[in-house]
Amino acid sequence: MRHPDGGDLTAKQCAWREQVRFEAAELFAQDGGPPQVARLLRVSRKSAYAWHARWRAGGVEALCSEGPCGRRSRMRPQWRDWPAAELDKGPAAHGWDEEQGWTLARVALVIARRFHVRFSPAQTWRVLRQMGFTPQLPTHRSAERDEHRVATWVRKTWPQVGKE
Repeated sequence: MRHPDGGDLTAKQCAWREQVRFEAAELFAQDGGPPQVARLLRVSRKSAYAWHARWRAGGVEALCSEGPCGRRSRMRPQWRDWPAAELDKGPAAHGWDEEQGWTLARVALVIARRFHVRFSPAQTWRVLRQMGFTPQLPTHRSAERDEHRVATWVRKTWPQVGKE
């Protein structure tokens, strides 16, 4: 994600980036050129030139953060506790008995059933990530898994696959 859009930056990190732009404005006011500012502040020359153009056009105010771009999420902050609790119950609590794993499509469907708002898988992942969820491997191994056969396959078959 692009940082000007907020990216994955926290409020503290956004404030720090804004402070760097203000330092650049001070250096520009002291006749510092973009290459010198880029070197002193350890930013790209492209950023320094863009900041310089904005500073010349509108002063320090032009370097203030404009906040995140785009529309606000349709996932309201007050709704966020409910999906977390529901995901902890597991897919079976929502009618998926055949496979005990959450997918983005399933999570989106659970959210849509409760709040009447549809999210794409990408939007669902963004919301989950903002809520602190991460991609996980299953905590339990399949009951049908045969460790001896897996070890044999890794020892005998896998080296043959690598040669092809």
